[in-house]
Amino acid sequence: MSYPPPRYLGEDGEVNATFRPADTPAELTAASGNRTHHLATQASTGGEFGLYRIDMGPRSPGPSTHFHRSISESFFILSGTMQLFGGESWVTAQAGDFLYVPVGGLHAFRNPSDEPASMLLLFSPGAPREEYFEQVAEMAQRGGEEFRDFLVRHDSFFVDEPPA
Repeated sequence: MSYPPPRYLGEDGEVNATFRPADTPAELTAASGNRTHHLATQASTGGEFGLYRIDMGPRSPGPSTHFHRSISESFFILSGTMQLFGGESWVTAQAGDFLYVPVGGLHAFRNPSDEPASMLLLFSPGAPREEYFEQVAEMAQRGGEEFRDFLVRHDSFFVDEPPA
């Protein structure tokens, strides 16, 4: 295994880092109270990855079992307790636990506890997930063909629910 080919060919480096203070408000607050922080988007990373912090309130269901055809998804629990589904069974994850789901891997997550929880979601390569996060609840309520098209456009393919 080797490093990828160079993409920066300059001699002196560049000043191009981006800093986001911890107290930056969430870009999205859902009706449920869940918050999504757009830490690094497809646009800000040039498509290399997308990184989001998800703050879930108590008893938040999260998405049902699904997979992606073009992106991997990783979960890192920051605080609280989450349940993560990695294709075969649900695991109870707590601060410091990590789950990597390769392209095509079945996965789901939820916060069934009585306490809030927070996690990082990493998508690679970067994908325009912001529109998905912002519109999925509304589109699910609409349902039908429009919702199915929305899911396909956002590389989200849902399957039958796994056993609890």
